[in-house]
Amino acid sequence: MTGSDVDLNDLLKRLDDPDWLVSPRGYNPTAMVESFAALVHGLDVSFETRCATDTEIQDSSEYARVEVPAEATVRETRIIVSISKFGSLAFVAAENPGAFLGTAHAQAEGELDAGDLAKVEQALADSGYVVVPEELLTSRYYGPSHLRKMSPSFPPTWWDRYFGSF
Repeated sequence: MTGSDVDLNDLLKRLDDPDWLVSPRGYNPTAMVESFAALVHGLDVSFETRCATDTEIQDSSEYARVEVPAEATVRETRIIVSISKFGSLAFVAAENPGAFLGTAHAQAEGELDAGDLAKVEQALADSGYVVVPEELLTSRYYGPSHLRKMSPSFPPTWWDRYFGSF
């Protein structure tokens, strides 16, 4: 599932509850396991490989990551999908989060194939996730939640809010 930046901004604001930083009110771990398993299965089938997962993320609003291995992609660049505990939010990165200024930049650099990205986005949509562009997640956070940062010279971002450690 995708949406316009305006809809996504509204969604990010709507999910933000300062009393619930690591997971949302009513968080259902069983449902997270099921939707994540469906996503991983969809990616395994689409890329005809076994994708590695990391579900041992602690003290974070990020639930898990899945990696499409480089050898399974057209451009031989691995694809990382990060899943938040909030509102089925997800984002996609070529190579690593922050390696490019989003998937459009990775495509422009010849590192991410449009067909591979479409497969990932379809698997996410089929599993009920909302794809939030990395460019939006790296924009400044302006919500009501108190977010700690290592340095005051680096203000928090929406990434910190929905995928960061606390």
